[in-house]
Amino acid sequence: MSENLIGYIDDQGSIIDTQSAGENCTAAPIEFDNSEKSLEIIRHSTAHLMAQAIKELYPDAQFFVGPVVDEGFYYDFRVNEKIGEEDLKTIEKKMKELIKKKYKIEKYEISKEEALKKFANDDLKLAVLSRIPDEMVSIYKQGEFEDLCRGPHVPALRFLHNFKLTRVAGAYLGGDENAEMLTRIYGIAFADKESLKNYLTMMAEAKKRDHRKIGAEMELFMFNEESGAGLPFWMPQGAKLRYKLEQILHKAHLVRGYEPVRGPEILKADMWRTSGHYACYGENMYLTEIDGHEYGIKPMNCIGHIQIFKQTQKSYRDLPLRYYEYGVVHRHEKSGVLHGLLRVREFTQDDAHIFCAPEQIASEVLEVVEFVDAVMKLFNFEYTMEISTKPEKAIGEDAVWEIATQGLKDALEENSLPYTIDEGGGAFYGPKIDIKITDAIGRKWQCGTIQVDFNLPERFEVEYVAEDNSRKRPVMIHRAILGSFERFIGILTEHYAGEFPFFLAPTQVIFVPISESHADYAYALKKKLTLEGIDSEVSDKNDSLNKRIRTAEKQRVPYVVIIGDEEVQNHSVAIRNRRVREQYNLTQDEFMVELTKQLQEGKI
Repeated sequence: MSENLIGYIDDQGSIIDTQSAGENCTAAPIEFDNSEKSLEIIRHSTAHLMAQAIKELYPDAQFFVGPVVDEGFYYDFRVNEKIGEEDLKTIEKKMKELIKKKYKIEKYEISKEEALKKFANDDLKLAVLSRIPDEMVSIYKQGEFEDLCRGPHVPALRFLHNFKLTRVAGAYLGGDENAEMLTRIYGIAFADKESLKNYLTMMAEAKKRDHRKIGAEMELFMFNEESGAGLPFWMPQGAKLRYKLEQILHKAHLVRGYEPVRGPEILKADMWRTSGHYACYGENMYLTEIDGHEYGIKPMNCIGHIQIFKQTQKSYRDLPLRYYEYGVVHRHEKSGVLHGLLRVREFTQDDAHIFCAPEQIASEVLEVVEFVDAVMKLFNFEYTMEISTKPEKAIGEDAVWEIATQGLKDALEENSLPYTIDEGGGAFYGPKIDIKITDAIGRKWQCGTIQVDFNLPERFEVEYVAEDNSRKRPVMIHRAILGSFERFIGILTEHYAGEFPFFLAPTQVIFVPISESHADYAYALKKKLTLEGIDSEVSDKNDSLNKRIRTAEKQRVPYVVIIGDEEVQNHSVAIRNRRVREQYNLTQDEFMVELTKQLQEGKI
């Protein structure tokens, strides 16, 4: 066995650790490196190392669960003492001491009945056991520490040198807001020191780019806890930015043959029962009663578009029919997962639904992929695609799911477009392609989605008249490119660090007249820019010239324009171009040409 072998992966993608593999294992070996499967094992094992260190430092600690997550790993636990960020270094030090003791990580199995007796005095362990349906359970042990765990783990602590504990948080037991609050510590781990260093550098840069910090500095948006958590307010600067993004998308939809529609934000609950949302998504919906009938505030826009499609008879000649809506939706997200604009309870989807014949699926999916490509190139995002298959909680027959999933695969494969598979990650009504973008500092974000749906047209008896005059069901393609305006603007703010491209910047020019006598010329230029669709301001407050220039530059405005005697006399402008870090002079006409040219860069 290789010294660097830490596990195996079988044909189904399941990971097996070295202790479970057996001598005749035919699964593919997993080496100690930064591959996805290897990191999963490393991070899972590091979570247990952290728990062992916590147990030594806080002997009364009791542990719940410690999974691997997108941002590394965490462990939820109960402890009498208050643990803060300042305690993380002490825990890290203890983790390093434990590694030096060269403990092996050993696995053993006992019956669930034995486990219930073994952990009879630990209510958190009993809570974990209540979630395990199997008759046998596995326990991983290192030194004196052991915990229930499905695994897999590395063979020994010597593999776990490159880690960092990142933050402390509170977490409700089992995610239930009515349950006890536990302590949660997050961490990250890699196979080598250089990767850890690069990650920490990226996270330091991410902290500077935090959209909540930049959003407050630029006065883009705000939250008010008295008004309700997860409900963003758009301030004038943010509303202008959002409007520009909406307009770019409006024009792009229209030239691609989409028609604008709008549905109500609340519908009778029976509609959501028919769709399957009530059964599969009801815990995320806001429900109320009106005139003795139950209603649900919409978490998605699809039902409204179905009703619009059904309002008049459609024929095969009408297909594909593409509806789009900037639809406001509400979802009951748990308070613990709310995060600025990235996770909110009210948001607006750049939503569209395409009604087409089955034989049109591939071409329509490709049209959407082209649309995605154009949007991502506009904002300098790299992206990948992932096909998500039928989840455990779903509606519809397996055969229908297989047809829809194969349709997505065929569309991408026939055009040599690479993709990965996320088993069980589909929407409850159909498989989907998820668009995952990479930002300026290398972080990945899930944004857009393309979903093929045979189920909702069936449930709502949607029909069109075929060429032979028979009635047929259309296929419904659900599609969002940004995902939501809120989340995408949060990502854009961090991607650009608030230095938005000219065509998107909330305020594109700030004029700074040197004295009162230059203000009239500045306001005349502002009016001219407004007529061309360019947002500008005049900074003529009773502050010093230098302070007004500094204030303008702090707003991350692309152009700061100084107006003095020479500029008024020559009908010119003295420019400070923030994006290229240059200062130069132009005539008024040359300036307008430069601005309108940059405005055109925002077309898709």
